[in-house]
This record gives sequence, structure tokens and C-alpha cells, in this order.
Amino acid sequence: MRKAAFSADGSRADQGSSRLAGMHFSRRPAQLPDLLRSGADTLEVELLAEKAAALGRSGERLEKALDAYRAAGDDPARRRSLAFAAAEAAHAHFIQRELSGHRSHDDVVRRLAIPPEVFGKIGARPE
Repeated sequence: MRKAAFSADGSRADQGSSRLAGMHFSRRPAQLPDLLRSGADTLEVELLAEKAAALGRSGERLEKALDAYRAAGDDPARRRSLAFAAAEAAHAHFIQRELSGHRSHDDVVRRLAIPPEVFGKIGARPE
């Protein structure tokens, strides 16, 4: 029995049946991305996409928390509360970055200009 399969250039090529208990293995067209060649690879792509989306969401939360802190005015209790909220958002963002393979956060600290009042509270809890 002969079955059709795809050759490396994407054209159809006939081949004989597999020697493994009636299983047939064929190649997909070369035009398909390498990451989509198996179910496990498809899952990996979806996981990477979710990691990227989660990183983006945590970055947006950090930016909003920093904006709220900067707009807080002169009320010390409110500024302290918002500093802790921004520090918690920064901590969560740093963890998400580490889960995505980023080990240094210096670029984020510089780009977002995280104030020392916020940076010093990362990992701390208000009393």
C-alpha cells in the first residue's frame, strides 16, 4: 500500500507504508513554522503567548500604580499607601519578568523611573 506524503519542498511525494504496526509518518510542508509541527510545540507556542500577555498586563499595572503614586499630592498617608501599592505591582512585574527569562530589571527601573520611595518598599508589607 502506498500513501502520499509531503517532501521537504512541500510537494507531494508517494512513499510506501510504515514498518511500525500500520502507523504512517509523513512530513508537513516546509512552509509551516517549525514551532507548529506537533501538538506539544503548539502548546509551547500558546504558553509563550500567555507568558508574553501576562508580562504585558503586569507592566501596565505597574505603570498605572506609578502614575497614581506620582499624582498623589502632598498627603503623606495617601502617598505611603500608593507607594506600597506601586511596590507590590513592581514586585509582581519583576517576578513575571523572571518567569519569562529576564534576569535583570535595571532597564525597567530606568525606563519607568521607579522612585526610590517605591523601589525601597519592594517585597515589604505596610505595618
